[in-house]
Amino acid sequence: MTQPAGRIVVGVDGSPTSLAALRFAHRQAQLTGAELHAVTTWAYPLSFDDPVDPTDWQANAETILDTALGEALAASDAAGVLRHVAEGHPAGVLLASVEAADLLVVGSRGHGGFAGMLLGSVSQHVAAHSPCPVVVVR
Repeated sequence: MTQPAGRIVVGVDGSPTSLAALRFAHRQAQLTGAELHAVTTWAYPLSFDDPVDPTDWQANAETILDTALGEALAASDAAGVLRHVAEGHPAGVLLASVEAADLLVVGSRGHGGFAGMLLGSVSQHVAAHSPCPVVVVR
């Protein structure tokens, strides 16, 4: 088995810019022969105080990732993407995911924040702190 020619990590939250980032990262992985790792995160809501809440946050995040891969890529291409779902703040999880990566790809804005901002807080944070190059896709 041949070793992949690198590792590309892409942050996916299901937003339109994260789908564009996923398509960009996939194309870059095709061009370079790198492994593509798609990362989705989840966290308990700040106002979460219901100890019997039946919500399966992990399963919801997995569904978001699977749906995004299905929307952004052909089924045969999506099958080759390594999927990661982790609990935590997106910026922290992404930075932990790129320690051995060659490239991090994120969308310019996710679901949160203010509509007028050019960059979202996650893309701003990872661009400033990543140990590897970052591509921010608009």
